[in-house]
Amino acid sequence: QASMTLSRRQLPEAELAVLKILWDAGPATARGIGEAMYPQCGESEIGAVHSLLKRLERKRLVARDRSGHVHQFSAEVSRTAFAGRELEATAEKLSDGSLAPLIVHLVENRRFSETEIDELRRLLDGYARPAKPKQGRSS
Repeated sequence: QASMTLSRRQLPEAELAVLKILWDAGPATARGIGEAMYPQCGESEIGAVHSLLKRLERKRLVARDRSGHVHQFSAEVSRTAFAGRELEATAEKLSDGSLAPLIVHLVENRRFSETEIDELRRLLDGYARPAKPKQGRSS
């Protein structure tokens, strides 16, 4: 059953490819997604895209706009929110939920650009820390 739990957390590559297209391009038709995914996009590829979109809809990661003749699909989750969920699942699996080992690895292996480092510093500086009790002499 452990593998069943793990497989629910992981998103197959093809489904992730659809999400990436929607994140980058915004709302799109199944045909538009198919053309972005496959160099030779035919009816069988469009059928495959429809299957992927149905699965993503069931997972509540994609929304369908049925108002027009041709349905439009859009991502229901942002790239950042999705990445956060995946990162938390990885941290839970590898380090009992602690993100610190993952972040330390990324920092030590210089996986951040200067701009990203500046953004991280800004975020950390604004992170509310619990106040330390003042240590002083009693009078």
